[in-house]
Amino acid sequence: MAQILSEPPAGKTLTTYDREHMVLYLRLLDSARDGADWREVVQILFGLDPDLDPVGCRQMHDTHLARARWMTEHGYRELAREGLRAGSR
Repeated sequence: MAQILSEPPAGKTLTTYDREHMVLYLRLLDSARDGADWREVVQILFGLDPDLDPVGCRQMHDTHLARARWMTEHGYRELAREGLRAGSR
């Protein structure tokens, strides 16, 4: 997996970072749906110890989860358009 930043890039368009971290986003969405504790999620998905930096780890979790949710509401449209263009070739 590509390097994970402390915060994903923000913006109204899909980024290379988003594309490289789609599996991470899906796993974050699954963990949120399942009610997993953010500390456990950070340990498993980010490989970090939330006891060492609880504020930073929580911020990292929350910003990536927010971006994952953005993908489900907006970013997926870009992927769908790209799929349609690729299919028409």
